[in-house]
Amino acid sequence: TLADRRSRGLAGHSMGGYGTARLGMKYPDVFGALYIMSPCCLSARGAPPASAMAAIEAVKTPEEAAKLDFLGRATFAVAAAWSPNPKKPPFYVDLPVKDGAPDPSVLARWAANAPLAMVDQYVFNLKKYKAIAIDVGDQDGLRVDAEALHNHMADAGVENSFEVYQGDHGNRVADRFENHVLPFFAKVLSFQK
Repeated sequence: TLADRRSRGLAGHSMGGYGTARLGMKYPDVFGALYIMSPCCLSARGAPPASAMAAIEAVKTPEEAAKLDFLGRATFAVAAAWSPNPKKPPFYVDLPVKDGAPDPSVLARWAANAPLAMVDQYVFNLKKYKAIAIDVGDQDGLRVDAEALHNHMADAGVENSFEVYQGDHGNRVADRFENHVLPFFAKVLSFQK
């Protein structure tokens, strides 16, 4: 890329949308525009349901973890990202459940990484962007949080566009990149040295 923030954009879908929001909040000196697609993990996560907590806490090996349902595997993934613990093999994480009950200290660490909880801290950084776009499908379960991110930024005076398109979480990703993300960056980024 050209060594200028005005020439660099950041985009991502789903967990990549989360990363775009999170990294975008922290590094406006590196990027000049953001395109956040169907972002996941924007809200503070709670403890898994009681029915899942026992199964998650009982896992002792990676092989057992691989046999968990999506929620169980996602819990381990979130713990690896937001509550790592290098002194706790074999997973090296602190799980959000301890002795069968939610662990508030771990849940607080998870909440600290939720972009919807972070917006207020990073308003001044977000205002530095030339453009921020958010999109999500009308049948995507992440629509509510994506719209909440848009509204929260707008209420804080951070200009951003928000589009709800016809589709679910994954069926229009290639089209969105080709016909929305790339033209967006072509319009807002600088290609001159």
